[in-house]
Amino acid sequence: MSVQHRELAEGRWITLSFVEQMANIGSEVDRALNWREKNNADYSQRALERALELVDLTLGDRRNVSRLKEVARVREALADFFAGDNQYGSTGPLWRKYFGAFGFAARWDR
Repeated sequence: MSVQHRELAEGRWITLSFVEQMANIGSEVDRALNWREKNNADYSQRALERALELVDLTLGDRRNVSRLKEVARVREALADFFAGDNQYGSTGPLWRKYFGAFGFAARWDR
């Protein structure tokens, strides 16, 4: 998998707060959901890959050490929902609600 968010991967990602990081992940997840609903598996997969890349950057941010368990579980559940058997019973509305809270909080902080 190639790096899609090169500028973020080169260090800009760690300048964002955890809430901003999660809101950005949520934007990619929302794109993946939108493309899935439009039956465009290729674009949905690409958005998922970008979301997982951002999750990995978040996991690599040392400031998030106390949140590693949550972020790792989000990664696992996202992969399960989009590419697995959906063992966790996730839904599109659930993901939108989860990440929507981060989006709201990120905008609130501005």
